[in-house]
Amino acid sequence: MKRILSYIVLVLIASCSGSSGGEKDRVAIAKANNEYLYADEITNLVPDGTSEKDSLEQLKKYIDNWVRESLVIQKAESNLSDEQKNVEKQLQDYRRSLITYSYEKELVRQKLDTVISPSEIEEYYNNNQSDFELKDNIIKVIYVKVDKKAPGIEKLRKWYKSDNMKDREQLAGYCHQFAANFYLDDNSWLLFDDLLKEIPIQTYNKELFLQNNRFVEVADSLNDYFLNIKGFKIKNSISPLSFEKENIKNIILNKRKLELITKMKQDVYNDAANDKKIEIYIK
Repeated sequence: MKRILSYIVLVLIASCSGSSGGEKDRVAIAKANNEYLYADEITNLVPDGTSEKDSLEQLKKYIDNWVRESLVIQKAESNLSDEQKNVEKQLQDYRRSLITYSYEKELVRQKLDTVISPSEIEEYYNNNQSDFELKDNIIKVIYVKVDKKAPGIEKLRKWYKSDNMKDREQLAGYCHQFAANFYLDDNSWLLFDDLLKEIPIQTYNKELFLQNNRFVEVADSLNDYFLNIKGFKIKNSISPLSFEKENIKNIILNKRKLELITKMKQDVYNDAANDKKIEIYIK
């Protein structure tokens, strides 16, 4: 790198027609008004092993950026008041906030109880149901997408409607072998809009569609779609607990974080007060 830098410095000095900067034993490689960039400030800029051509290009780019930024800063300093240019307080406030945040983050990592029991989730849900109003329709569903030329579609037509365990097993085996896409977990809730991205159902009233359909069969030019709606909840109704479990877990964890941090701050204050390390001079 030193050999490359020496070469680059010579090139840059030559291109600057021998101009030099302020400090006696330093080689200036750029100037922006009265501010200089010196060669010793860029010695570690280019990684070892970089070709001379690439090194020169990277350094020229760095120097160009330095010149532009220096000119903007100088322009700003000449047009701002002393009060506007005083960033020490902002830097101090930022440092204090950053240190506090880092400590709080480490405190949470070490001390936060992340175990949340099902009873806690259920209790929170029961006590805050007004917070769980659905903004979208949700459904429990079985659906199958299959090529029109797939074998055994008549059997599929029977299996997707059935609650019989043997028929469900037959359906699962068929889907894994022939279906282009399928969803068989009818114990979980899905957003109805997400399902509509998979199945070409045309409806202008989604709520009315859900209320008036159980088994749905539609087709496009290539595929047949089979839909068994096992349950649904209309938007603006109360969301079921099973759909909100992860959301409630996050709410409880965030609440615990805030409580942990609040307690830490109060404990720090109490300890300092008990040790008579707090003095307030304005009464």
